[in-house]
Amino acid sequence: MDAHYDVIVIGGSFAGLSAAMQLARARRRVLVLDSRRPRNRFATHAHGFLGQDGKAPGEIIDEATAQLTAYPTAHVAIGEASMAERVDDRFIVTQSDGSSSSADRLILATGIRDELPALPGLEERWGVSALHCPYCHGYEVADKRLGVLATHSLSIHQALLVPDWGPTTWFTQGIVEPSPEETALLAARNVQIERAPVVQVLGDAPNMAGLRLADGRVVEIDALFVGPRTQMASPLAEQLGCDFDNSPIGPLIRVDEWKQTTVPGVFAAGDAASAWSNATFASAAGVAAGVAAHRSLISGL
Repeated sequence: MDAHYDVIVIGGSFAGLSAAMQLARARRRVLVLDSRRPRNRFATHAHGFLGQDGKAPGEIIDEATAQLTAYPTAHVAIGEASMAERVDDRFIVTQSDGSSSSADRLILATGIRDELPALPGLEERWGVSALHCPYCHGYEVADKRLGVLATHSLSIHQALLVPDWGPTTWFTQGIVEPSPEETALLAARNVQIERAPVVQVLGDAPNMAGLRLADGRVVEIDALFVGPRTQMASPLAEQLGCDFDNSPIGPLIRVDEWKQTTVPGVFAAGDAASAWSNATFASAAGVAAGVAAHRSLISGL
């Protein structure tokens, strides 16, 4: 056993580091264990994060890590947590190299893994011209020819948002058929509806020039918004016995307003526990989890 901590935070991106900062400032011994595979590693710049707009995600994380480790009770280790279990009154976290540490509380900031549609040409453009969040990337593609690719039932809401950034075509992919009321809303937003399936992304990657449809037509598109389905990036929540909620995009760890999971002493924050995937949301959730974990240490609950 390497060491014992008050709290181990698993995941060192926006949520995990924000949680750890609250604990470090409370002078608690906290370990952040991070595998260095954040969900946003495909994006060159982060946007909409107050005070950090336009910075590379890695630069933000490096700066935040340096600020965190300036506190003497905070520690950051690079490694992958492969197992977590409760043994008596503490949690044991084992890394893939066989080393282990223990803690009185756990915070899971383990994130999710995007599962892109099996569409030729999409993966190599992910984070550049194939995008997820219009609030994060819409401004950078403003006034270009924009598309929204349906992957689940929530796609229509994305199609209604995107016209604020540019002329929009919604590709239903045979997955979603709008109701008459939804069709009227899309028409009011000047959204073009294309029902022929997209079969290929065209252009010099990572840029995009258009989409080839199953009937042979090509629709000129400069950027495509895709709401991918997701899976947990880590098995730890399931190992610990946390309950999950099912959403249209994938499973989410069930938490209360203070990010407590259904397992006492285990908290979760960030994309693994919220459908609102955004750097600011993740950081705020991390703050809540860190504060709640600290309070639980005091109360013993």
